[in-house]
Amino acid sequence: MSDTLSLLLTNDDGIDAVGFRALYDALSKIADVTAVAPADDQSAVGRKLSSDVTVRQHDLGYAIEGTPADCVVAGLESLRPDVDAVVAGCNKGANLGAYVLGRSGTVSAAVEAAFFDVPSIAVSLYVPGGGETPWHEQATDSTDFQEAARATTYLVEHALGAGVFEQAEYLNVNAPMHDGEPAPIEITRPSTLYEMTADHDGNGTVTLHDRIWDKMRSGALPDPEGTDRRAVVDGKVSVSPLTAPHTTERHEALDALAETYLDAV
Repeated sequence: MSDTLSLLLTNDDGIDAVGFRALYDALSKIADVTAVAPADDQSAVGRKLSSDVTVRQHDLGYAIEGTPADCVVAGLESLRPDVDAVVAGCNKGANLGAYVLGRSGTVSAAVEAAFFDVPSIAVSLYVPGGGETPWHEQATDSTDFQEAARATTYLVEHALGAGVFEQAEYLNVNAPMHDGEPAPIEITRPSTLYEMTADHDGNGTVTLHDRIWDKMRSGALPDPEGTDRRAVVDGKVSVSPLTAPHTTERHEALDALAETYLDAV
């Protein structure tokens, strides 16, 4: 690693998003940052990958007509190889819970980097919602992302040298909105609580709804201590150390099915 940290910064909200610029400005104080980010909003596309993408110069680096995963592959293979780490964010809206990890473009960018053996951090902002102002109309100023930027800067400065990425492939960071004093960091695990519902109106439309958000707004969240959602609801910065490759586990029952397959077909 060089004396000056080099970072590839991407996201899924688009290169001109407020949270992206807030993170770019904060990280630029400690590192050489190159933006390789989607030209427009690519939220919730997961690890969708294109066969080719259009690239154009941007004041912060490169704008890609593609997905967050496209940005990481194009960046690490062509536009900005040999960086020390990849940071994805800051996403407007939390990426919490095990079931969300595969949907999020922000988290997927970090996962893609992990397959290149490049340390990566996904960063998202928890916007509570509720009240008179809808959540998507909140967090419109860079100062709202100050907590996320502060925690990410700290992790970038210290986690690489501390050996964190000798065990974790990537970190999933979720921070509360800035509200005065710095929030503490809590090391967490993704919650396994899942409450997606689907309601059919009888006329050809099925409405999908994630009831977890209702519980978070009401304060009735059943997640226990140590989970990512519990941490952010309690005003802490959640940091989940995660691995990217899918794990495998031998099962005697499946081994037995394989052994009898040819006799059964």
